[in-house]
Amino acid sequence: MERFDIYVPRALPTKEYFAPGHRACIGCGEALAVRLVCKALGRNVIIANATGCMEIVSSPLPTTSWRVPWIHTLFENTAAVASGVESGLKVLMRKGKIAQRKIKVVAMAGDGGTSDIGLQALSGALERGHNFVFCCFDNEAYMNTGIQRSSATPYGAMTTTSPPGKVSIGQTTFKKDMPKIAAAHNIPYVATASPSYPFDLTEKVKRAIETEGPCYLHILSVCPTGWRSATNLSIQLGRLAVETGVFPLYEVVRGQYKLSFDPPQLRPVIEYLKPQGRFRHLSENDIKKIQEKVTKDYLDLKEKARG
Repeated sequence: MERFDIYVPRALPTKEYFAPGHRACIGCGEALAVRLVCKALGRNVIIANATGCMEIVSSPLPTTSWRVPWIHTLFENTAAVASGVESGLKVLMRKGKIAQRKIKVVAMAGDGGTSDIGLQALSGALERGHNFVFCCFDNEAYMNTGIQRSSATPYGAMTTTSPPGKVSIGQTTFKKDMPKIAAAHNIPYVATASPSYPFDLTEKVKRAIETEGPCYLHILSVCPTGWRSATNLSIQLGRLAVETGVFPLYEVVRGQYKLSFDPPQLRPVIEYLKPQGRFRHLSENDIKKIQEKVTKDYLDLKEKARG
């Protein structure tokens, strides 16, 4: 008994609110991320979900994988619907139509529905100060509609609309920094997370739902289909993204940056790029360019965290 008193391992809730039996691809990092987020959210929640992979795989008529109130929205208006739900709940409670209690309102979207098509609605909801959590599940392209590039697609990556060739290396721009854009709205909580670090992810979800005001979570979601990676490497790739500095884990709490994981030395980005077929065409110079950008951005982030 003394041993257990000294060390009690953390455990995730056993209740599943994103039920098994959905049609996600084998090795889908996004399905795992959604499952973990829902575990942390619990039962007392209303979710607005943009068009995308999770909406398609989880709700084939007449079945559903959602065991909580769930609304399918259009690509571009997830944040608008979530802010409308949040406002509606306030009115109903004020008028005594429903009991006063904390009902969590959560918006979910992919990188396209967040950083591209849904950016206007998201920015407006953050600026207005709605009390909700926005979760971006970032698989770095429009995977559901055929692996087209998005503004979250990393430099050099091959997609169906950014194919490599004689005059192109694939994606020619660097990834849009959505967490920084969200933080620029001066909201109380912003964080990056990955299902490869499940306890870090669920703790950040809990912090977000306990924080009054708009919160933004940016969650890396490995996509074996779009990334051309082996289905058994999704967890490893998520860890490599963090350990190389490609996708650092951090929080921005009321403007203050804090690193969640800071390795003594970053691993070379080639270790992250090599297992992915979408980068197989890159030259040594291309990889060097990516490495330089990752190193610079990571040093900048550490400087912010030192404050």
